[in-house]
Amino acid sequence: MPRLHPIAASLALALTVSAHAQTPATTGTVIDNANGYTLNAAGKLVRFQSLAFDGQGRIVAVGSARDVAARAKGFQHVDVQGKTVLPGLIDAHGHVFGLGEVATAAELYSSTSLDGALATIGSFARANGQRAWVVGNGWNQEIWKLGRFPTAKELDGVVPDRPALMHRVDGHAVWVNSRALALAGITKDTQDPAGGKIERDAAGEATGILVDGAIELVTKVMPKATEAESRAALDGALAILAKNGLTSVHDAGVGVGADKLYRAYADSGKLSARVYAMIGDTGEDFDRLSAQGPLKSYANDLYALSSVKLYADGALGSRGAALIKPYSDAPHTHGLLFYKDGEMRAKMEKAIKAGYQLNVHAIGDAGNRQILDNYAALLKKHPGAALRHRIEHAQVVALADIPRFKALGIIPSMQPTHATSDQNMAEQRVGPQRIEGAYAWHTFLKQGSRIACGSDFPIESPNPFEGIHAAVTRQDMRDVPAGGWHKEQAMTLQQAFRCFTLDAAFAARQENVIGSLEPGKWADFIVTDQDLFQVAPEKIGRIGVLQTWVGGRQVYRK
Repeated sequence: MPRLHPIAASLALALTVSAHAQTPATTGTVIDNANGYTLNAAGKLVRFQSLAFDGQGRIVAVGSARDVAARAKGFQHVDVQGKTVLPGLIDAHGHVFGLGEVATAAELYSSTSLDGALATIGSFARANGQRAWVVGNGWNQEIWKLGRFPTAKELDGVVPDRPALMHRVDGHAVWVNSRALALAGITKDTQDPAGGKIERDAAGEATGILVDGAIELVTKVMPKATEAESRAALDGALAILAKNGLTSVHDAGVGVGADKLYRAYADSGKLSARVYAMIGDTGEDFDRLSAQGPLKSYANDLYALSSVKLYADGALGSRGAALIKPYSDAPHTHGLLFYKDGEMRAKMEKAIKAGYQLNVHAIGDAGNRQILDNYAALLKKHPGAALRHRIEHAQVVALADIPRFKALGIIPSMQPTHATSDQNMAEQRVGPQRIEGAYAWHTFLKQGSRIACGSDFPIESPNPFEGIHAAVTRQDMRDVPAGGWHKEQAMTLQQAFRCFTLDAAFAARQENVIGSLEPGKWADFIVTDQDLFQVAPEKIGRIGVLQTWVGGRQVYRK
């Protein structure tokens, strides 16, 4: 599973740089001497030497130095000295506040054993004695080779005095100690909630692992983040995004508080990446946020709130993903559908009738089939509701269901590094037949589907070049496995570039304003230290970002 960059270590530098972001020129700016690449409206790769944008941050010319200069008289010039210039990269599925929060919690992504994780948690707890709860992120029992989940008693050994909660790497299970179980009132008699599971021992006692819908049993008794903490998390996340060359992100699940902060940051000029936000579920927050209908554009396309995020099932690593047939390595379980068909359809219809794009998390083949069935019924009932609906992850899909994405106009929103992170357990979970429809990027692209690529940060690294590397090589950042994992499903370099730019923009219905460097669009671009289209494939993930610009404003400089 993933190895996040040392987010906490890089945060201070990134924050310092972004604090000194330049303001747009009053007349305009020309980026000169560029080794430039972009896609045009047809998706064809084109080269350019110069890029000009006006004082509002809109592109006025792209092309040869002579042609651009003729259209940009009186503009100031910035010489990038032959460095590579690319459109700003877009992450079509991430969790922005979660990214910022990772830097202030125990970091378990790099732990390679249970003992190592416990040592990290213990050190963190001792160093943060003032915290009411000890929280961490990123544990993965598959890497630890335990053959089981960790337990509350093991966590009690290093955090005996306070409640502790550690998020699994996929975000679909938590490991808690006995104090947390007691605060949540979880006993032998507590029933599994809908769409969730309390792991139990042979005597029926809770072991300390809560999967999917059961997580809320504990999180509802945790103190809510203060506005100051939320602002700190957003500041940290924006700095990380800028440092990694991400000029736009699709935030997969926001509520009233996040929406308020995004608008405030956009109003004050502090929103240094475009955010296409998805309202989390169709409950109380949706009712409040949807009162005025979808917000398609706010503050010069810096913010949008016109989609809804729902969940069909859990994750593969915790065996919460819903499968049609039992797990190959656990024949006693099929995983979990969060809702019955009618319940899920009601949620989906509520969002569609209100005019929102639907983006539904579905990882297992049963989860994907449920959502495809519901899309088929709802799009027939509401034929004017073709809003480029999506399935987030589309991770394990029955081969017979893949063509239905194209037939129904459903966008597969996929995360390339999930495949290279999951290679250590995915085929054991689903077996050799079902794996043919798993992480099946080539199959989707061949039929004409447009894939929106993302990372699912902070579950995976936010670095989009690691995503492009995974898409092209089907290898992790250690170049494992040799030759690539199920290499037949790899993307070409241009396909991977497109799914992190133009097609990610298309999935947010924003391809007319971002996703490529063309006249009339926003000047969202990055300058990199290596040429993406010339570097060896195994080195793509190590490309570094030198500058990041959003709407003609420099928001990061190395």
